[in-house]
Amino acid sequence: MRVEPYTVGDFVHVFNRANRGMVLFPDVSDKWHFLKILRFFNDQYIPQNPSRQLEYLLKSGRMSRHFEWPKDWPPHRPLVKILSYRLRDTHFHLLLKEIIKGGISKFMQRLGDAITKYINKKYNQRGRIFQSAYRGKTVGKDVRILQYLDAYIQVFNAFEDYPGGIERALKEFDKAFKFALRDPFSSLGESFGKRNLGIIDRDVLREIFPSLKIYKEFAYDALLVRNIREILGKLTIEEH
Repeated sequence: MRVEPYTVGDFVHVFNRANRGMVLFPDVSDKWHFLKILRFFNDQYIPQNPSRQLEYLLKSGRMSRHFEWPKDWPPHRPLVKILSYRLRDTHFHLLLKEIIKGGISKFMQRLGDAITKYINKKYNQRGRIFQSAYRGKTVGKDVRILQYLDAYIQVFNAFEDYPGGIERALKEFDKAFKFALRDPFSSLGESFGKRNLGIIDRDVLREIFPSLKIYKEFAYDALLVRNIREILGKLTIEEH
């Protein structure tokens, strides 16, 4: 089963990887474009050719910042809550909450179509860019598991890209945590006010982790004292 059943109020770990073991984001600008899709395509309103319209609004001065919500659009009404994300060269992870019936399904279809169209046009290619439809593991409403999954997405996945890999990152936890905090393609910095792209809504996690210090201590315990993969089991999703 690609996506486990879920209902409104449930949290879902969503994952997808590039087709045929290819690189999903060949250039850093592609990752920035993906973040813009997360920001602007997560809405119950969507104009025709939204990417082209956003480009026009920026060039004309009607948008002052790249991630600012356009004044010409209706007020933001998201399809889903995005609690956290992490982009890697070949795949991505999202932690989503279903807030309206069918919201995750609609958002993921919209996201998949938009990034596929963008990549194919930019690199003069055809066909699908993902190996399959997205996969989703349902967390339900289990807040304890949600905490570990959030650390897995924001911290563990960033640590895997740390120079020297995950083993070195765990030995140099403080330095590696700063690395994750500065990573523009991990939501960790946005989670704790280091930047504001308007993408995430931390929901219950904001109350559980009111400060970066508390979150860092939790991440240390999850990654070094406990085995985060063992705790989460199949919720991490096999990435191969």
